[in-house]
Amino acid sequence: MKVFCGRANPTTGSMEWLEEDEHYDYHQEIARSSYADMLHDKDRNIKYYQGIRAAVSRVKDRGQKALVLDIGTGTGLLSMMAVTAGADFCYAIEVFKPMADAAVKIVEKNGFSDKIKIINKHSTEVTMGPDGDMPCRANILITELFDTELIGEGALPSYEHAHRHLVQENCEAVPHRATVYAQLVESRRMWSWNKLFPIPVHTSCGEQVIVPPLELERCPGAPSVYDIQLNQVSSADFTVLSDVLPMFSVDFSKQVSSSAACHSRQFEPLASGRAQVVLSWWDIEMDPEGKIKCSMAPFCWYLCSLFQWRDHWMQCVYFLPQEEPVVQGSSIYLVAHHDDYCVWYSLQRTRYDRRVYPARPVCDCQAHLLWNRPRFGEINDQDRTDQYIQALRTVLKPDSVCLCVSDGSSALLVGPSPWGRAGIRPHSASFLRIFKKRPELLTSADLEGKKISLLLGEPFFTTSLLPWHNLYFWYVRTAVDQHLGPGAVVMPQTASLHTVVVEFRDLWRIRSPCGDCEGFDVHIMDDMIKRALDFRESKEAEPHPLWEYPCRCLSEPQQILTFDFRQPVPPHLIHAEGSIELRRPGRSHGAVLWMEYHLTPDSTVSTGLLKSAEDKGDCCWNPHCKQAVYFFTTADPRAPLGGPQTVSYTVDFHPHTGDITMDFSLSDTLDDGQ
Repeated sequence: MKVFCGRANPTTGSMEWLEEDEHYDYHQEIARSSYADMLHDKDRNIKYYQGIRAAVSRVKDRGQKALVLDIGTGTGLLSMMAVTAGADFCYAIEVFKPMADAAVKIVEKNGFSDKIKIINKHSTEVTMGPDGDMPCRANILITELFDTELIGEGALPSYEHAHRHLVQENCEAVPHRATVYAQLVESRRMWSWNKLFPIPVHTSCGEQVIVPPLELERCPGAPSVYDIQLNQVSSADFTVLSDVLPMFSVDFSKQVSSSAACHSRQFEPLASGRAQVVLSWWDIEMDPEGKIKCSMAPFCWYLCSLFQWRDHWMQCVYFLPQEEPVVQGSSIYLVAHHDDYCVWYSLQRTRYDRRVYPARPVCDCQAHLLWNRPRFGEINDQDRTDQYIQALRTVLKPDSVCLCVSDGSSALLVGPSPWGRAGIRPHSASFLRIFKKRPELLTSADLEGKKISLLLGEPFFTTSLLPWHNLYFWYVRTAVDQHLGPGAVVMPQTASLHTVVVEFRDLWRIRSPCGDCEGFDVHIMDDMIKRALDFRESKEAEPHPLWEYPCRCLSEPQQILTFDFRQPVPPHLIHAEGSIELRRPGRSHGAVLWMEYHLTPDSTVSTGLLKSAEDKGDCCWNPHCKQAVYFFTTADPRAPLGGPQTVSYTVDFHPHTGDITMDFSLSDTLDDGQ
């Protein structure tokens, strides 16, 4: 059965109705899930297995049957571990039906159907009693309900309900306890992800400074966590102001509360500075003694030489509502606030009254609601700003009429909504006007009868997910063609799509089949992910901020498509095909694609590689942009290194839809007979 789905096309800006399979959302959810990453997380799996064995043993030592409740079972892995450890019966709850169906098959294939019951419900809907889903309460509670922030997936309400209705009092719990840690730092780089800095502009009249509006400076920002691979942030990018502080713990073996709470820790700053950012992570202890621990600490804080890479759990960056001066040795309080789903932090000079629960900070400048964290960093990138200024100097004249088309630029803006106005205040209304309309609705009266002499774009649009979605600028240029004067300059003049073949150090794991996991056959899960990928996702690229995911270039960068903004969008397909020779040994995990914008013939802004790869192929990526990754499906990412290879590709730009379709294939460079 087919259904019609509406979507806003990020490239053309139009509303489209597409015919999709009725299960498209399921396929997409499975294809983009972190299930493979979790199954590859050996540290997580081993620690859970050890904790489960210990919990079952403690129950058995008391002469009781071991009855397990597994909330969020996924593949059923933890329930199978419990039965193998000696549990008498497991009730495994999974709300996502495709996953619950897969769990039933995985449990059956591994021979545990008589000991594990899969319940396709939310845990709060599970019934108790002779005719219910569970005949009696469980005495072992196993869960994996955590995200990078620990509580962001609703762990607290789920535990709260389970203790009230589904498990015995003082039950065993795996994990037994979680502890959240925090460290206060000063970091201009990370603070640039939260606030706009003044922008100096050198002019013939001297240096001028564009100052952010006062309401943006005073805005406390959004309390939402920014989760990143903290290991990829250089220690030179921040100054540590505090020790690592244990902020609060949750004992999962007892009644849990999802009510709002505050936890303060007094400390003496290690150095004087500007307190701006709180770095945070958590660990879970699988047993009451805390001997079996799984930590999310970045490896520079890790106490052992072994470090487990994972992407389903990372580290947290929180921004204080305002930067605060701190003095070395002068005591202060760091306060962690949380409700049922969200954590945020504040600094206090005196002991905090824990009976007062302030509301979460709310952004009142709009910018934090409309721009993501990398966008703040991009606007604050002075080198990038200088590049645009230098390019503008070559084309601007005293009588220039400039139309700027981007979301959130500090010049004249045209956009489909007020998004572009966030945080921007014109210095002089006589020189700057902001239009709240779609570009195709722009009239000559709006321009006061003038013709545009410079059409300018970064380009950046908040609706863009993939690098080429910002080709919306080209469609805007086409829509305003009638308003362009003779000899009008369009900047950027052109754009180009580039690609390079890479070997990832770790990111390949999110697409790699697992096969056997801790002795359990999970091929059914692998097959389900493959079917979901084959439905569509395997032929599409997906966005990743590659500065967080180290990789090596196996080929030289190659330009594969060009787009001429000086002309309207053409009516015909733009097609490219060719091959890429791999010049360095390695495992070909995928192709990375990005856009480069040519402001002038001598000035180019790259959203991908910032410089040529070094001899070993190490990559330096634009930290403000997500690059597109097309994962290869024809090669085992863990296979032994082979001989030279080439990658063949076909790439098409479809002007009517704005879509870019692509296909890559690996082949040996040697003939079969050689």
